[in-house]
Amino acid sequence: MSFILWSKTGPLLAVGTAKGNLLIYNQQTSRKIPILGKHTKKITCGCWSSQNLLALGSEDNTLTISNHEGDTIRQASLRGEPAEIFFSVMKMDERSSQGENTVSMSVDKKILTLFNINDPQNPIELAFERQYGNLVSHRWFGDGYILIGFSHGYFLVISTHIREIRSELYQARNHKDSLYSVAISASLNKAASCGDNCIKIHDLSDLKDISSVIQLDDETKGLDQLSWTDDGQLLALSTQRGTIHVFLTKLPMLGDSFGTRLAYLTSLLEVTVSNQVEGESPVVIQVEVEPTFVAVGPYHVAVGMNNRAWFYGLSKIKDIEYLGTIASMCLNADYAAALFEGKVQLHMIEGRDTEDRKQMKLFPDDDRKGRILCHALTPDFLYYGTDLGNVVCALLEDWETVNSYSHSVGVRKVFPDPNGTWLVFIDDKNGGFLFSPANVTVSCFELPNFSPTITGVLWDHWHADRGVFVAFDDDKVYTYALHKTTIYGPQVVLVGSTALLYSQRPLLMYNGELTCQTTSGKTSEVVLSTHSFLKSSPDTLKDRPAELSKELSQALKLKRFQESWSLCKSGGSEADWAELGKACLIHMEVELAIQIYRMSANVGMVLSLQSIQGIEDKSLLAGHLAMFLNEYNLAQDLYLSSSCPVAALEMRRDLLHWDSALMLAKRLAEDQIPFISKEYAVHLEFIGDYVNALAHYEKGVTHNNKFQEHDEACQAGVARMSIRMGDIRRGAAQAIQHPSRVLKKECGAILESMKQFSEAAQLYEKGLYYDKAASVYIRCKNWAKVGELLPNVSSPKIHLQYAKAKEADGKYKEAAQAYESAKDWDNMIRVLLDHLNNPEEAVRVVRETQSIDGAKMVARFFLRLNDYVSAIHFLVLSQCNDEAFQLAQQHGQMEVYADIIGSEATQEDYQSIALYFEGEKKHLLAGKFFHKCGQYSKALNHFLKCPKTEDNQAIELAIETVGQAKDNSLTNQLIEYLLGECDGMPMEAKYLFRLYMALQRYSEAAHTAIIIAREEQSAGNYRNAHDMLFSMYTELQAQKIKIPAEMATNLMILHSYLLVKIHVKKGDHLKGARMLIRVSNNISKFTAHVVPILTSAVIECQRAGLKNSAFSFAAMLMRPEYRNQIDLKYRKKIEALVRHPDMSELEEETTPCPFCGFQLPQNDLMCISCNNNIPYCIVTGRHMLKEDWSICPHCEFPALYSQFIL
Repeated sequence: MSFILWSKTGPLLAVGTAKGNLLIYNQQTSRKIPILGKHTKKITCGCWSSQNLLALGSEDNTLTISNHEGDTIRQASLRGEPAEIFFSVMKMDERSSQGENTVSMSVDKKILTLFNINDPQNPIELAFERQYGNLVSHRWFGDGYILIGFSHGYFLVISTHIREIRSELYQARNHKDSLYSVAISASLNKAASCGDNCIKIHDLSDLKDISSVIQLDDETKGLDQLSWTDDGQLLALSTQRGTIHVFLTKLPMLGDSFGTRLAYLTSLLEVTVSNQVEGESPVVIQVEVEPTFVAVGPYHVAVGMNNRAWFYGLSKIKDIEYLGTIASMCLNADYAAALFEGKVQLHMIEGRDTEDRKQMKLFPDDDRKGRILCHALTPDFLYYGTDLGNVVCALLEDWETVNSYSHSVGVRKVFPDPNGTWLVFIDDKNGGFLFSPANVTVSCFELPNFSPTITGVLWDHWHADRGVFVAFDDDKVYTYALHKTTIYGPQVVLVGSTALLYSQRPLLMYNGELTCQTTSGKTSEVVLSTHSFLKSSPDTLKDRPAELSKELSQALKLKRFQESWSLCKSGGSEADWAELGKACLIHMEVELAIQIYRMSANVGMVLSLQSIQGIEDKSLLAGHLAMFLNEYNLAQDLYLSSSCPVAALEMRRDLLHWDSALMLAKRLAEDQIPFISKEYAVHLEFIGDYVNALAHYEKGVTHNNKFQEHDEACQAGVARMSIRMGDIRRGAAQAIQHPSRVLKKECGAILESMKQFSEAAQLYEKGLYYDKAASVYIRCKNWAKVGELLPNVSSPKIHLQYAKAKEADGKYKEAAQAYESAKDWDNMIRVLLDHLNNPEEAVRVVRETQSIDGAKMVARFFLRLNDYVSAIHFLVLSQCNDEAFQLAQQHGQMEVYADIIGSEATQEDYQSIALYFEGEKKHLLAGKFFHKCGQYSKALNHFLKCPKTEDNQAIELAIETVGQAKDNSLTNQLIEYLLGECDGMPMEAKYLFRLYMALQRYSEAAHTAIIIAREEQSAGNYRNAHDMLFSMYTELQAQKIKIPAEMATNLMILHSYLLVKIHVKKGDHLKGARMLIRVSNNISKFTAHVVPILTSAVIECQRAGLKNSAFSFAAMLMRPEYRNQIDLKYRKKIEALVRHPDMSELEEETTPCPFCGFQLPQNDLMCISCNNNIPYCIVTGRHMLKEDWSICPHCEFPALYSQFIL
C-alpha cells in the first residue's frame, strides 16, 4: 500500500498500491471494489470531493478522477509527478452550483496546476519565481484563495479568479531557511506554517499579524507535515525523526459567574476564580478531569462531566454522581442545582452524605409538569423553565414553589437578576421575554428587537444599574434597560449594540464593562458602546454637538441622569436640555426636572412642576406628568386610577375635550354637567353645529338663582340657536326678554344675515344700537322709523342716506340738516345755494370747513351776482389761483387778489402779481411781490422809486430785501440812498442801523446804535436810547460778539436813570438817591435835562439823608448857566441849602466783590482791588453778590435774587 484515504461524506475508504492498483472499501456494507491498473506506477496522492469523486496522482505523471464505484471519469497527463491534490471551487463572478469542480495539485514541485473537471482540455498552470524554492504545500481558503508555502521559507496568497490569478495578493518570507508545510483552520480563521524548528500562526483576516510562534528546539532533523482538526482545537505536527506533536490551539470556553465572581477554564485541568471588581487575587484550582461544565458560587466552584460533578472550595470538598448526564449546574452560597434528563436536583454543597440525602430535592415533583430545559439560582430562589412553557420560582428556604408563569411555548433559558425580582427567559422560538416573579400585577414584556441568535443574558452588577442587562450572541452584545418606574409603567428599551471580537464569550457585566472569556483561557475587557459617555470627558464634546446628543440619548436610556446633567452643562443645546427634561418627566424625577427646566429658563414648566411637588399618590403624579407631556389619554387613565379621579375631568375641560369631559362628569361629578354642557355648546356654536349646540345650551340651564349669570348665558345661547335653526319667533322673544344688550345685537346680526330685516331692526332698536337699527330700517325703506331714530344716530353714513332720500322728496331744509349731520359739506353747500338760496349759510360753512369744492360752488354763485371780490376770495380758497388771477386782472381787483392769496401762493403767482403792479406803476406793491418771488434787484428799484411817506414803509421793505439778498451791489445802492448821495436828502440813522442789522454786520450796527442812542439821549428820549442799546446789546451777546465798553457804560447809565422813577415811586428814596448820584456824575450825557436831573438829585439826597451830596449838587445848580432854569418852587430851598450847608452824609454800606471778595460800597461797579468791572443788578443798580445771584429769564441780565423776587 502506498496511499489510504477516507471519503468526506460516506463510509468509503480508498486504498492505493505501489503497482498503481486501487481498492474502494465500503465500511457499512463491507463491500470491496478492486480496480486493477488504475495507474501504471505507484499511487502517491489523492483526494475525495464532497460529491464523492476521487482524484488520484501517480508516479506515472497522470491524474485520474473516478466516481465512488472506481469508474474513471477524467484522465489527464501531467508534465511531472503530482503531489498534494485538493478539490475546491475557483472564484467566479457568479456563484457556481456545480460544487467542487476544480482539482489543484503541485506538479514536479514547481508548478501549481488547476484542473477544471468540466473543461479538461484547458488546465491552468502557474509557475513561480525560482527564489521561492520548491512548492512544498498549498491549501484553499475563503472565497477561492490559495495559500502556498515554498521550501525557501516563502509564504504567499493568490486568488483563483481569472482576472487576478496571475498576481500575488500577499507575499512574505515566513521562515529564514526552510518551510515544510502549511495548514488552515476555517473554524479559527487562522493559518499555520512550519519550518526552521518553529510553527508560526497567522490570522487570515490580516496575514501580516503573527498571533503566536511555537519553538521546537529538540527537533534537530527537521519538521514534516502540519494539520488542524476540523474544529481547530488541536494542531498536529509530524517530524523527520518520526515524532508527532499535538498542540491545544483553543480551550473549550467553559466559565460561569456569580455576582462579580468569575470561574473559567484556563487549561484542560485548571480553573481560575477571580473577582476583579472587589480587587481579589485570582485563585487557580487544579481539577481531576477535563470538564464539560464549570459553575461558581460565592464560596464554591463545581466542575464536571457526564453524570459526575466535583465541588471545590480552597481545596476539593466532594464529588457527587447524579442519576443522569449533567446538562448544566448552578451554585449559590449553600446549594447546588444540577440539571439532568429534564429534572433539577437541588442539594446542599457542604454536608454529610446522610444530611445530603435529606437536604436534596428533585424538581419537578410530578412528571406531568414537563421536562426542565433550563435553570438558575439566586441567593434565595431557584428558577427553572420547562418544555411546557412554565417558568417556576421556588423559595430555597422551604423548597416550595412560590410563583409560576405559563408561557405559550417551551422555555429553554432563564436569567434572573441578582435579587431575583426580575427574570429574562428565552423560549423555543428564540424570543426574549422579561417578567417579574415578585410582582404578579406586572405583565410579561417581549424584549424589543431580540435577535434569534442570542445565546445568553447578563445582568449588570453595578449597584446603581440594577435594571440594565445585555443579551449576546457570537458577534454582538445588545444592551437593554429596564425602566421600572415611568409614567407608562415598567418598560424595556434597547439601548444599543456593541460588536464582539471573534471567539469571545461574555461572563460578567459591571458598570458598562463586559468581562469576556477567550479561547486562550484568558479574560478581556470590552467597553460597551452604549456606555461610551462614561469614558469620554464632557469638555471634549463641546465642539461636537451631534456626538454629545448621541451620548446624551444613551445616558437617558440607561437612566444615568447625573451624567446626562454633566453632558448638558458642558455644551448641550436647547434640544438637549429639552430631551433631558422630558426624560425626567417620563421617569417621574420631579426634583431633577425642576432644576433642568430652571436651567433652560422654562418658567411655566418650573411653576407647574413645583405645584405638583410632594404628591405621594404615584398614579396622580404620573397623570400630571403625562399631561405635561401631552399624553392626554394616558393621563386620564392614570388620574382615574388615582385617589383624585376628578383631575381627569378638570384636564379634559381645560383641553376643551367636551365629549370626554361629559362622559367623565356623568361618572365623577354630575353637578358639573350643566357647566360643561354650556362650554361644549359654545364650542359647537363656534364650529357651526347649531342643532347640538341648542341641545347642550338647554341642558346647561340650572334654574338655580346662585348661577344666574350662567343661566343667562345659556338662555342667550338658546335664543341665538333658535334663530339659527329657523325658530325666529322663539329666538327673538327670548332675546327681547333677556337683559343683555349684546345678545340683542348678536341676534339682530343673525337675523340681518338671514335677510329678516324688520325683526333685526327691532332687536337693534331694543338693544339701543340706533345706528345699526337705522341702517337696517333704511334697507327695508322704512324712512319714518329712520327719522324717529335719527337724533340718536351718530353714523354719518346713515345721515347721508337719509339726506339723499329727503332731497329726492324735495324736503331741502331737512336734507341740508342731514347733510350737515353726515358732515357732507359739499352737498350741504349745494343744497343751500341751489335750492334754499342761502349764500350766507353756505359762506359760513365754507369758511368753517375749508371745503375746496364748496368754495368753488360759492365762487360761481358770487360770480353770477357780479360780486367779484367775493368770487376771487372763494376761488383762491378752492385753490383755483389762475381763475382768480384772471378775474382780478379783468376787473381791476388785483390788490384784493394779492391780499387774499397771502403766503399760500407759488413763486409764479407772486411774479404774475408783481408784473401786473409794475405795469400799473404801483411801485410799492410791485416791489413787495418781486421781493416775495426772490427778484431782489427789481424789488429794490421799485422800493426806491416810491415817494417818501411818514411811515417810510418802502424804506423798511427795501432794508428787508437787501438783508435777504446778501448782494454787495444792492447793499451799496441802498446805503448811498440812505446817505442822500442820490438826491442830497439823507435818511435818519435808524434806517442805516436796521440795514446793518438785517445784513448781520453787527459791529457797524453797534457803532450806529451808539450814535443813534447818543442822538436820542441828547434829544431827551432816554427810553428810546435805552431800548436801542439794550436790543443791540442782546443781539451782540447772541452772536457772541464782544460788547463795546462805551455801549455797556451808556446802557448802565440809562438803566440807572430809568430805575430812579421805580425806586422813588416805591418810596425807596435812598436807592433813588444813589442812582441819581450815579446819573449826576455823568450829567454831561443828559444835556437836555441837566437842571431837572440835578434838582431831583438834590431833593432825593436830602430826603435820604445824604446832606453832603445834596449840597454838592445844589452848588452846581447855583452856577450862572443853570440858576435861572431852576424851577421857582425849588429855587429858594436849594439856595438855602447852599447858604447853610449841612455836610453830614449817611455812610454807604459795603458788600464783597464777587470776583475777589474785597469789601466795597454796594453801588460801586469797579473793584479797586482786582480792577474788574462788576455786573450790576437790573432791579437795584447795585453791584452783584456771588451768594445772591440770579438771571432774568427774559433778558438774561443778572439781578440780586433777594430783590428780584420782591
